[in-house]
Amino acid sequence: MRKSILFVIDSLHCAGAEKSLTTLLSLLDYSKYDVDLQLFGYGGDLEKVLPKEVNLLEPLSYTNFAAMSVKDSLIYSIKNMNIDMFISRIKYSMKIRKNDYSNAQKARVYWQSCSKCIYNSNKKYDIAISYAQGVPTFYVAEKVNADKKFAWVNASYRLEEEDRKFQQLYYDRYNKIIAVSDSAKEILSDTFPKYKYNIEVIYDINSSKLINKMSEYGESYNDNFVGTKILTIGRLCYSKGYDIALEACKILKEKGINFKWYIMGGGTLESEIKDFIKDNKLDEYVILIGVKSNPYPYIKDCDIYVQTSKSEGFGIAIAEARMLNKPVVTTRFDAVYNQMVDGKNGLVVDMNGKAVSDGIMELINNQDLKNNIINYLGHEKKGNEEELDKFYKLIEE
Repeated sequence: MRKSILFVIDSLHCAGAEKSLTTLLSLLDYSKYDVDLQLFGYGGDLEKVLPKEVNLLEPLSYTNFAAMSVKDSLIYSIKNMNIDMFISRIKYSMKIRKNDYSNAQKARVYWQSCSKCIYNSNKKYDIAISYAQGVPTFYVAEKVNADKKFAWVNASYRLEEEDRKFQQLYYDRYNKIIAVSDSAKEILSDTFPKYKYNIEVIYDINSSKLINKMSEYGESYNDNFVGTKILTIGRLCYSKGYDIALEACKILKEKGINFKWYIMGGGTLESEIKDFIKDNKLDEYVILIGVKSNPYPYIKDCDIYVQTSKSEGFGIAIAEARMLNKPVVTTRFDAVYNQMVDGKNGLVVDMNGKAVSDGIMELINNQDLKNNIINYLGHEKKGNEEELDKFYKLIEE
């Protein structure tokens, strides 16, 4: 008899955890498992590449409600005699507007404000998995009936005391917590000492064969630029360090380098980044290309992949660039040495614009170094499909 599994994640926009989950789902043996997927936000590009065997559940009623205009949501609440939904929404919105919350704080405030309006899942599962920290973790813990529950943590998870205490109430309901790297496990153990012996590591699963195949079709750069193509992929948010990237751009421009830096992703900092580009006359150098459901042709056709992150649970975009034999320049975030060998498969630099620009310049000016890195990348181990065995062991034991 096939086991029933529920996966829960915020959305399937093109980001690290989302790509990791999509890859995992593409590799599962569906002769053994019936898989449901619950999202809190719909319309992400990666929904298009879900395996046909995955049952994408309908939006929760509160998800639909939150997507309405304020006027329509008020009318809906009155018609359905459920004014609590409207009050919860307004309470959350007001708190978010008044405070500069971190993602963890936003998730806590959202759940404190709205959870009473989110109904329990009406299906019993053998296994339920929250594939991201925050709201998916709270939902699976409190609203899902399952024999076993597993929580994925794909970030360097340092929390303020209030959030630590709040989240511990929910992690207490899980059978195990899964970190996506050794450094993520270490930080998680420091944050939640009581779970130290209940945390396992399963790396974000990357399939070299799948990525190489996807890199051969779909759109890529179409501007006919001849020069050094630099690519960065990631949400337009603070943790990805775009302030560092833009400072590095300014330095490269001042040095007269013939380059274009393409940034793939969307997020809350988009308007701020555009303003910086305009104010510093970087329009010809920094190109925002938005979110792409298939980023791999862009990775394949770039000259250097750059990651300026301030924190990462693992750094899946770096792993994908390595699989396509692209030299990497990356900042020294917590988990970077889980996959980087400085000077061998890329350059690991300090977390500032000058260091990043120096790393890029070194790859542009030192062709022998660049060729040695590409040669090393061509021979290093690709992908980590063996992590799938760890996943099967987890859900079968």
